[in-house]
Amino acid sequence: MVQWVQGRVVGKTVWTERLVSLQVDAEIAPFEAGQFLKLGLEIGAETVGRPYSLINAQDERPLEFCFSVVPDGPLSGRLAALNAGDAVFVAPHASGFLTLGEIPDGRHLWLIASGTGIGPFLSILKTTEPWQRFERIVLVQAARLTSELMYRHTISQFAEAHAGQFAFVPLVSREATDFAIPGRIPQAIENGQLEARAGIEFDAADSQVMLCGNPQMLKETQQLLIERGLKKNRRRDPGNVSVESYW
Repeated sequence: MVQWVQGRVVGKTVWTERLVSLQVDAEIAPFEAGQFLKLGLEIGAETVGRPYSLINAQDERPLEFCFSVVPDGPLSGRLAALNAGDAVFVAPHASGFLTLGEIPDGRHLWLIASGTGIGPFLSILKTTEPWQRFERIVLVQAARLTSELMYRHTISQFAEAHAGQFAFVPLVSREATDFAIPGRIPQAIENGQLEARAGIEFDAADSQVMLCGNPQMLKETQQLLIERGLKKNRRRDPGNVSVESYW
């Protein structure tokens, strides 16, 4: 199997000093919304690669990825320095199980993200499947600062196209805002603010929850949901909470 294909950067969005999106032209195999690909660069005598979620839906081009710049990391800073026309290696085959094909049926779909974990959920929401399968969809996006709430225009388009079916709940933990819930996702679940803003509750009979973000958020949120009567979703034992972490 071919490990890499040559890609070319065709655009870049710099959200903040530490958050960047790259648009990349590359020929890859078909993928499912919610999956991720590796990007790579030659560094010294080797090709260094890391997995990044695809933001685009299956039929959208160019490919799009968002990532955090890791201080002293070997790859992310170099990726962030790329500009249109620069070459980048792309793994031709996507991976990952945070897809709707792995999710049991339910009435309500919760997509809960922190940081760049928003990526796979944007890819999923750009397809028709979630809007056909679920009565209500809640997208939760948590960030430290308002400037880190990426893709707000894209999210507003979901809200306009699916009024009454879609709810967007932002959280900002390190500055005051007049629109976002203050604090972190686990706190907002514990104090009831998240469900109040969403207009629906977590319920084992109706809810499917997909989580993507930093490991601490995933651990704490999953535990809170299990305490509420939801259970982890596994292929051999279907449940309510689906998690994938690759950093």
